[in-house]
Amino acid sequence: MKNPNTIIIVKRIGYIFLLALMAMPLMAETYEQRVQWRNELRIGWGDQMFETLIWRPTSPIATSMSPSFSRCYLEDYHYDQHLWIEYQYRFTYWFSVGGMLDLSEVHWDMVWRDGTGAEYMRDPGHYFYNAVLMPTARFTYFHHPYVNLYSAVGLGMGINGGTELNSKGHKTDVGLAFNLTVIGVSANYRNFFTTLDFGGMTSLKDTNTIFMLGSRIINVGIGVRF
Repeated sequence: MKNPNTIIIVKRIGYIFLLALMAMPLMAETYEQRVQWRNELRIGWGDQMFETLIWRPTSPIATSMSPSFSRCYLEDYHYDQHLWIEYQYRFTYWFSVGGMLDLSEVHWDMVWRDGTGAEYMRDPGHYFYNAVLMPTARFTYFHHPYVNLYSAVGLGMGINGGTELNSKGHKTDVGLAFNLTVIGVSANYRNFFTTLDFGGMTSLKDTNTIFMLGSRIINVGIGVRF
């Protein structure tokens, strides 16, 4: 005897499948629409969740020591977030390649305080930056005149620099950069569009010199196709 719950589940799957077949003509994007504008240029913003978690004040300010006691603290961190620009060329309706430039910075002050916690000297203007330049490839797996879904990968060069010296006495390091867009959503109006991407960017010189690890998890962008 068949399980009634199994029959219900099978029927529901069948209904969903039929509805999907009926909706396909409505969701389909014509080939002419897909290739009308092969060039794409967009700019955007990405978060600095990784930097916010790693570079932040960690030492509690001493307030019960002798006034002659002195300590330097890193304070007033400021995160500029990721600013990026990307160009893509669409070879087919589902595959495009291009290049991306991404810039991000973190700023902080060095503050000297005595044993009571009172500030007596401040040195502002300390910062580091990460610049990433990489070719990218995008795979679009859902097409609609108003909405696209895609994934993307990028592999290129990461440059880390700023006011501080590394272990070798240099202010600039160059390493490998990798970016992965797990899922991206594009909302389209004619040849203009906005995007929302979820993924992560990593940049490092070696396992001991990591500039970014899973930064830029969320990205928003605006662009134009031409």
